[in-house]
Amino acid sequence: MNQATPERDRVSSLASDYRSVRDHTESLVRALGPEDQSVQSMPDASPAKWHRAHTTWFFEQFLLAPHLPGYAPFDPAFAYLFNSYYEAVGARHPRPARGLLTRPDAETIGRYRQHVDAAMDRLLTREEPDLAPLVALGLAHEQQHQELLVTDILHAFAQNPLAPAAIPGWREPPGAPGPTGFVSLHGGLHGIGRSAQAPGFAFDNESPRHQVLLAPYRLANRLVRNGEYAQFIAAGGYRTPSLWMSDGWDVVGREGWTAPLHWRGAPGAWQQMTPAGLIPLDPEAPVRHISWYEADAFARWAGARLPTEAELEAGCGAVAEFTGHVWQWTASAYAPYPGFRPAAGAVGEYNGKFMINQMVLRGGSAATPPGHARPTYRNFFHPDKRWQFTGLRLAASA
Repeated sequence: MNQATPERDRVSSLASDYRSVRDHTESLVRALGPEDQSVQSMPDASPAKWHRAHTTWFFEQFLLAPHLPGYAPFDPAFAYLFNSYYEAVGARHPRPARGLLTRPDAETIGRYRQHVDAAMDRLLTREEPDLAPLVALGLAHEQQHQELLVTDILHAFAQNPLAPAAIPGWREPPGAPGPTGFVSLHGGLHGIGRSAQAPGFAFDNESPRHQVLLAPYRLANRLVRNGEYAQFIAAGGYRTPSLWMSDGWDVVGREGWTAPLHWRGAPGAWQQMTPAGLIPLDPEAPVRHISWYEADAFARWAGARLPTEAELEAGCGAVAEFTGHVWQWTASAYAPYPGFRPAAGAVGEYNGKFMINQMVLRGGSAATPPGHARPTYRNFFHPDKRWQFTGLRLAASA
């Protein structure tokens, strides 16, 4: 009779986590047909089947090929088709042209996933503790792509006049009841970031933990609402250049922005495109699908500002809706923490090389998989991007 050991329990838990994450990806495409999974609506987005394949390629490339003796790739050509940005492992298909890949089809991608899952099951039974951090990274990577899969297919379906539902069972999370007010938070030295001794997974950009000196400040107790943002629109927010950063004002004019992405209709009769299809805009729901430029302009119009990422991390326990609704834009540029060092090898390309010209978001959204977000998590996008579930919380000096 086999006796349970801490190592065997850990391996069993990792295998269970692997199956759970992989199954969740497949649940997200359950209502999508083969045509739905092939569409790419803009260069920033990717087809649903590409997300399914790329997350599978990650396990094949970084775990199975180097660590499972005798592993045979499902198709050697997939190493080129489904690499994303890992220069160290070879050439890749251009990102803007992923939607041109009608082959392999969605069914073949399903077989690819099954092939890799079966091999990963064999690898995970080998009880190699040194591989656990890399497996955890692969699972966190797939969870990131689960969120991207939701937002990318939402963007694609929003181009369709029929406004179809990508996830028919999608439910909008309830927001915290009002009124909106400000919570006063003390200044001084605050520990920010992930400690090397902390249990559980974290990305390398969350470390090292370090001290940040904050002045006393105030955070809004909840996120900015759709109704409040509609007031900004009605007050001429998109027609007032003094509210905008110069680059943002250029984008407003060039792109013709007059409202958040996925808003349709007109004042008083707004609708919003969601994973469940087109629904009436809820004025009490947190506003989402706005860029950093829009968040910054709204904050200036409201007589407030965006919080820094350190302020949000230090104060997240004192406010509502930190996770589960929208990623919250901050005033902080995406940069390395003092003492940051990327991991050795190709996986070191995961975060460090993107630490320029982007802004940090904190929290987690309605599209973020359960258990994926945490207070130290650093999301990041360029300031003009708004197809993600991105919103804002106001801050002010004490």
